[in-house]
Amino acid sequence: MLTTFKRYLAGIVFFVAFSFKAEGGSKPNAQLVTFPFGKTGKISYNLTTGTYRVFQSGKLIFADIYAYAKVKTDTISSKDYRSIKYTRLPLHDGFGKGFRHTLMLTGKGLPAMRQVFYTYSRRNYFLTEISFIGVSLKSNYMSPFNGGFTKIPGDDVRSVFVPFDNDTFISYNSKPFNGTMDVSSEVGTVFSNQSRAGIIAGSVEHEVWKTGVEVQSLARLNQIKVWGGYTSEAVTRDKIEHGSISGSIVKSPKIFVGFFNDWRRGMEEYGKANRIAEPPYIFNWNKPTPVGWNSWGVIQEKITLDNITKTANFFADSIPAFRTGNTAFIDLDSFWDNLVHNGDYSQLKHFADYCKSKGLQPGIYWAPFTDWGHAGGPNRKVDGSEYTYGELWTKIGNGYNDIDGARALDPTHPGTKQRIAFVLRKLKACGFKMIKIDFLGHASVEANKFYDPTVTTGMQAYRKGMEYVVDQLGTQMLVYAAISPSMATGRYVHMRRIACDAFKTIDHTKYTLNSVSYGWWQTYLYNFIDADHVVFADETIGANRARLLSAIITGTWISGDDFSVTGQWTARVKKYYQDAELLSVIQNGKAFRPLEGNVTTSEVFTKQTGDRFYLAVINYGKQAREYALSPRRLGIDVSKIISTKELLQHNAIGVANTLQFKVNGADAVLYQFVLKR
Repeated sequence: MLTTFKRYLAGIVFFVAFSFKAEGGSKPNAQLVTFPFGKTGKISYNLTTGTYRVFQSGKLIFADIYAYAKVKTDTISSKDYRSIKYTRLPLHDGFGKGFRHTLMLTGKGLPAMRQVFYTYSRRNYFLTEISFIGVSLKSNYMSPFNGGFTKIPGDDVRSVFVPFDNDTFISYNSKPFNGTMDVSSEVGTVFSNQSRAGIIAGSVEHEVWKTGVEVQSLARLNQIKVWGGYTSEAVTRDKIEHGSISGSIVKSPKIFVGFFNDWRRGMEEYGKANRIAEPPYIFNWNKPTPVGWNSWGVIQEKITLDNITKTANFFADSIPAFRTGNTAFIDLDSFWDNLVHNGDYSQLKHFADYCKSKGLQPGIYWAPFTDWGHAGGPNRKVDGSEYTYGELWTKIGNGYNDIDGARALDPTHPGTKQRIAFVLRKLKACGFKMIKIDFLGHASVEANKFYDPTVTTGMQAYRKGMEYVVDQLGTQMLVYAAISPSMATGRYVHMRRIACDAFKTIDHTKYTLNSVSYGWWQTYLYNFIDADHVVFADETIGANRARLLSAIITGTWISGDDFSVTGQWTARVKKYYQDAELLSVIQNGKAFRPLEGNVTTSEVFTKQTGDRFYLAVINYGKQAREYALSPRRLGIDVSKIISTKELLQHNAIGVANTLQFKVNGADAVLYQFVLKR
């Protein structure tokens, strides 16, 4: 009985304290404390050196890892401290049951450093963070994870650049890992495309810091650094360095670290971890996968009450089967103010009511943090406010931050808030059920200062601004983000466009699917990710099929053709948009996985839902191609296939040791395999 009681206490509260002081600059022999994570993971922390090693399945993965930061004017490392004490306490949070391991580091003349690890028996990764405790501390650079990692098993080793946002047609980039220094935003990965094994490290907190991940291939030991305080004008859109945080305690972002046998699985775990670490601020969307239309596809600035009414009629009368949950969204993008005259929103309300009378859900668009008319000067009056626009402009260096032709507004300024409240109140009163919010990155830029003195970093400002927007919206609308920070926006919207503007061509399809190839895992951060407007227009039938498939691969389906007039797209839309089997593919709203990670854009994507296995292939080239794909590489057991069907054009396929089929140039196929359970 006593033995059982002792074991119980050990499982609830475990305490180890090692303290040592160096005499004459010398240190005693190393003292190690070891703690597990997941099924086979282990962290071995050296209390003498302030460094640690990470093992997976008995193999060394990370070595000589330490933490450091810039505090005031000093750079301080965990290796600088002479006294380290370790404690362990149980925790039970969104990640499950686990332990919080704390290393308290103290040294003469140094602020105390607290290094924390979060481990869980059911998670094959760990989380770590650092903080400093002292008097009047200040930092704009904190690196909780810095050191080496061993060779990745397998050939064709790659690192992936992950953008901060989806602006300026930026792309993901899979690069050979061969000695160059590669920097990625928020998360980084190094993997073998052959074996698929790889490491993943990145931030799961985005309310204070922008995070950078730097990796470098070296002969002795590869290097990795993950730090809060990353800025780059080409990536984060910042013209000045990262803002500082200050106080008696300053804390880094919490970092996710893991090694996975399949880097794709690891990235999916990372996406899920972000949603756990920072749960949505917005209400959860528990309705079916959204489908519908957006005016920016073709109509764009030519919005009239006539052409949008005819579009609603087309959806109601010509494609009544293009529905999920018995409805589709009809979303007005920019230039909806063509219908507003002298502050009169009655035409907009009439349109919203008309959509609802047809069994459709009306949608609208707005950019809450931008001044598109800044060329008109600073003295223009702000809608719904006594302030002028010049008072709202975000001050940066000696000027302002003008991105995409719009000037950034301080999201913490009362004038910005009053404008947001005024406009959103009008749109809600019209009865809109969806809103597309755009150019959100304008709210995340670093600034000289913000109106709210408690806000000192761009991400703190972003949090304030986005929480205010969500509060004003309430629970009336599906909220869709267009241009926006990729990771930080997960708390505030239901649905996010995965890339920048895309329309009709095969090149647009390839651009969009670059972001799906390396950012598909964000399907677990958001309720839905989206491929933007699917436009058929005057393109070939093959290009139409490829563009349509790019949406299905992403998980949702938003059209963009001009349905107020008739064209070659009309018959094609009637055919494909009412295909029940295609609509069933997006029922769960989740993205397909890429097959390969060593290309600019994957041609092959897969998804399994219940007893349905889907194989999507897009040929971006001009010439027809023969494909022979390994079932094992795809992850399908051909012995369990009951039936096979191609859903777009009924192409044949050979099923044996390889899956053999042909795809015409600038075309696509989608195979559905029904499997034995």
